[in-house]
Amino acid sequence: VTFRSTNAHSVDSRFPFPFEPYTIQKEFMEALYRTLEDSKIGIFESPTGTGKSLSLICGALTWLQDFEERKKQEAARLLENRADTVAEHPAEKKLTPGQDGSSSSEPDWITAFVQKKAERDLVDKLKEEEIKRKRREERLELIRQNVQLKYALKRKVPSRQSQKDFSIKEQGAGLEDGEEELLVAEYESDDDTKPKNRWVSCRMGIYYCSRTHSQLAQFVHEVQKSPFAENISLVSLGSRQNLCINEEVRRLGSVQLINDRCMEMQKNKHGEKIFLSGVEGSRGLAAASRLLPSSAELVLSAAVTMFSVQPCQLVVLPYQTLLHEATRRASGIRLKDQVVIIDEAHNLTDTITCIHSSEVTGAQLCCAHSQLSQYVGRYRNRLKAKNLMYLKQILFVVEGLVRVLGGGKNIPQGTEMLTINNFLFKAQIDNINLFKRFFLSSLVVPTPDQKVADEEKQISMASPMMQVEGFLFALTNANKDGRLVIQRHGTLAQCSLKFLLLNPAVHFAPVLKECRAVIIAGGTMQPVADFKEQLLLSAGVAVDRITEFCCGHVIPPENILPIVLCNGPSGQELEFTFQNRETPQMMDEMGRVLANLMNVVPGGVVCFFPSYEYERRALAHWESTGILARLAAKKKIFQEPKKASQVEQVLTEYSRCIQNCRQVGGALSGALLFSVVGGKMSEGINFSDDLGRCVVMVGMPYPNIKSPELQEKMAYLDKHMPQVGRQSPGKALVENLCMKAVNQSIGRAIRHRGDYASILLLDRRYSRPTTLHKLPEWIRRSTRVQPTFGPAFASIRKVSLPSWPAAKLLTPRPSESSVSTFSFLFPKCRY
Repeated sequence: VTFRSTNAHSVDSRFPFPFEPYTIQKEFMEALYRTLEDSKIGIFESPTGTGKSLSLICGALTWLQDFEERKKQEAARLLENRADTVAEHPAEKKLTPGQDGSSSSEPDWITAFVQKKAERDLVDKLKEEEIKRKRREERLELIRQNVQLKYALKRKVPSRQSQKDFSIKEQGAGLEDGEEELLVAEYESDDDTKPKNRWVSCRMGIYYCSRTHSQLAQFVHEVQKSPFAENISLVSLGSRQNLCINEEVRRLGSVQLINDRCMEMQKNKHGEKIFLSGVEGSRGLAAASRLLPSSAELVLSAAVTMFSVQPCQLVVLPYQTLLHEATRRASGIRLKDQVVIIDEAHNLTDTITCIHSSEVTGAQLCCAHSQLSQYVGRYRNRLKAKNLMYLKQILFVVEGLVRVLGGGKNIPQGTEMLTINNFLFKAQIDNINLFKRFFLSSLVVPTPDQKVADEEKQISMASPMMQVEGFLFALTNANKDGRLVIQRHGTLAQCSLKFLLLNPAVHFAPVLKECRAVIIAGGTMQPVADFKEQLLLSAGVAVDRITEFCCGHVIPPENILPIVLCNGPSGQELEFTFQNRETPQMMDEMGRVLANLMNVVPGGVVCFFPSYEYERRALAHWESTGILARLAAKKKIFQEPKKASQVEQVLTEYSRCIQNCRQVGGALSGALLFSVVGGKMSEGINFSDDLGRCVVMVGMPYPNIKSPELQEKMAYLDKHMPQVGRQSPGKALVENLCMKAVNQSIGRAIRHRGDYASILLLDRRYSRPTTLHKLPEWIRRSTRVQPTFGPAFASIRKVSLPSWPAAKLLTPRPSESSVSTFSFLFPKCRY
C-alpha cells in the first residue's frame, strides 16, 4: 500500500525527517545506515520517547532508496555498455583465458562465447525485470481506480487445481454429499524431490516485525507520517483474528475457533477454494495459494496473501510469522539477501523459545485419537493404501504418548524431565520417522455434536489435531536442544506433555545466515551479554559482524529521580526475598513508604509487585491493618485485572480519575495503580505525564528458581555457555531475567522530552554494583542509593513540588503525544 502524506517535509539532506531530528536520532540513523551498508547484525537501544520508530523508518528507507538507486545506475550502465559492445565488433572484446572462471586451456573463441552469453543473460534479465516492474505498477494503478474490485475475487482457480479437485471427487465417488472433501489427498512425503520455488524475491525489501498487532499498527501510522509515505510500498501481514473481514467469524473471539471456522469456510459445496483475507501459519494459505498471480496483486490495495510480499519494499508482520520457519515459508517470505528489523526485541530469546515450544494435554490426545479412529473406520475402504498406513502410524504414535502419561486413572502426581531420545524410547515410537509432515490439522473437522456448550471448554478442545501435529514436529529437534516435561495430575485429562526448547539459536540461525543485515532494536536491551551469547554467537555469528548502538534519553538528567531505598521510615531494612517478604513487618514497612509517597506525589503513582499472589497477600494485610484505607484517602486505588479484556476499562478509569482530580481538586490528589511485573501493564503501556509521576518497584522479581523448566535451562547454559564474569551462565540468566523485567516496568513513566518522574526501587539489593550496572544507562547515570528513608523522602518531596522541573518549559513534538497514553494500544481503526 502506498501512503499519501501532505505534511511531511525534509530538513536533513541525508535523512529526510518530518521535523528537526534530535542529535541522538541523527546518530541512530547514521549507525543504522552503516550497519545495513556493511551487512552486519546490529543491536540498537533507544529509550521509548526518543523517536525510535521514526529513526528506524527514516534511516532504513534512506538506505533502501540509495541501494535501489545504485542498482538502477548499475543496470543502466550494463545496458549501455552492452549496446556499445553490440554496436562495435563484440568479437574484438575478449577476456584473457581463465578471467571469466573458465579453464585457461580452453580456446579463445570458447572463452569469448561464454563471456558474451553471460552478458546477454544478464542484460535480458535486467530488461525482463524492468518490464515486469512497469507492468506491475500499471496494473496496481488500474486496480486502485477500479470500483469493481470484488468481481476480481471470483476468478476461477487454475486448471491444474481443478484437475486435482476432480481426482479427489472421483476418488470419493459413492460417498454422501460433501464427504468427498474429507478424503486425504495422495501423500507425497516419500518423494525427496522438492518443487521449485517460484516465489523468489525479485527486489530488495525490508521486513519489520514486532510483538503485537497494536505495535505494528502504531508503526504503520509512523510510516504514514514520515517523508517516505508518498513513494513506499508497504503490506501488513496478520492473523485471521486481526484481518478477517467476516463479522460472523470475528465474533467467535477465540483464535482457535476463528481458525477452525475459516478452515471450514475455505471450501464451498463444490469443493472449490474461497479467498481468505487473513494469513496465519501453513494452513492459513490453503485458499490464497490457489489464486492466479494477477488476481493476487489485488492484495497491494486490499487483502493480504503471500503474493503481496514479493513486490513490496516494506513488509510489516508479527514475530511468529517471521521467526517460525514453516509459517515464514507458507507466507511467501524469502529472506535471502533481505533486511530484517526486529523491534521491541528485549524478549527475543524468550519469544523464540515460546514459538518453538509445544504442549499437548491428555484430553487433547484422547480427543485426537477418537477423531482419527472414527475417520479411519469410516473411510478405510476409500483411502489409498499408503495413506491408510500413515494414519495407522499416527494412531500408534498418539497411543504411545498416552502410555507415557500413564494411560489410565489414578495416575501418580509428579513431574518428569527427559531428553528427546529418552522420551521417544519411553513412548516406544523411536522407530517412527517423525520428520514426515502429516498435516493432521487438515484431516478431521469436528462435527457439531462433538462441540460442547461451555465456551472455555470448547476453546480448550478446539483443534486437538493441530496441537498433536505441533508437538510431533517439536520432537524433530536435536536431542541436545530440547527437553520433554511430563506432568501427571491424577487423571489422564489433566496430564500434559510439554516440549521445552533450550537452544533458541538453532531456529534463529537461518534468519541471521540468509539476511543481508539484521537489526535488533528495543527501548531497553540491557543486559545484552547473555542475549549476544545465546542468540548470536551460538548461532555462528562472528564477533566482528555484531555492532551495538546505545543512546541516552532526550530528557535532561534532572527530569528523572531514580532512588534505591535500603531502609523504610521505621528503620526496617528493605529486602523482599521470597523468605521474608510476607512477614507482617516487611509488609507494614512497605505500606508506610507508600503512605508517605501519597502525601507528596501528585497525579498517578504506579506500584509494581513481583507476582499476583504477593499483591493479593499485601493488599489483604493492609486492609486488615488500616493501611489500605489511609492510601485510599489520598488517591483512588486501581488494580491490574487478570483478564486482558478488562485492561482498557481499568486504564481509562485510571486516566479519567487523574484528570478529574487535576481539574476539580478535592481530597484526592490522583490515583494509585497496583500492577504486576510481567503482567498486562508492565510492557507496551505508557504512563506519561500525570499518569505516572512516580513508579515504585517492590523487591526484585526473580523467576521461580524451583521451576523444572528454569532449572533445566540453567543446567543447559552451564554446560554449553562460557562463564559470565564471576557468575555461572545459569545464575547470570536468573539475574538477567529479573533485571529485564525491572527495566521494562520502570521505563513506563518517561515517554517524551517534556516528561518527568521519580523511580523508587524498594530493595537494598539494587545497590549492588553488578545490579546497578544492568539498569539502562540513562537511568543508571541519575540513580541515587539512599541508606535511610529521610533523605530519600526529602528528594521526592522536592521534585514533586509545582516548581519541578525545567521539563515544564519543554513541550512535546508533534509525534510525542502527551495526552492519553493508551490510544495507540487500542486503536479504533483496523489496518
